[in-house]
Amino acid sequence: MFRGLATILLLIVSNAFMTLAWYGHIAFKSHLQRFGLYAIVLISWLIALFEYCFQVPANRIGSAEFGGPFSIWELKVIQEVVSLSVFTVFALVFMRSDSLRWNHLAGFLCLILAVYFIFRK
Repeated sequence: MFRGLATILLLIVSNAFMTLAWYGHIAFKSHLQRFGLYAIVLISWLIALFEYCFQVPANRIGSAEFGGPFSIWELKVIQEVVSLSVFTVFALVFMRSDSLRWNHLAGFLCLILAVYFIFRK
């Protein structure tokens, strides 16, 4: 139970960094306008380094290959659900120009179904 929970918590932290690295320059455009594209890429890479510092341990702790509770397929689907969940919070809090619509919720439902089918024994 601990390894599964630790995996999910590490994935949440990892995805927070990933989302910030990928979309932070859009969300915080007014603060970063003075930087050129190369500087933004470098800043994003530095943020992404922290993503990997949490992502790799999450996958090792959670992987059945290392004594964790999840198969590689399960890890991938968990990662995608966590990624979309973290992105949704980020988008709703920082990207006020876009709103959550019914088709987004339909897509989430498809991911929930993916989790069901991947974890089905």
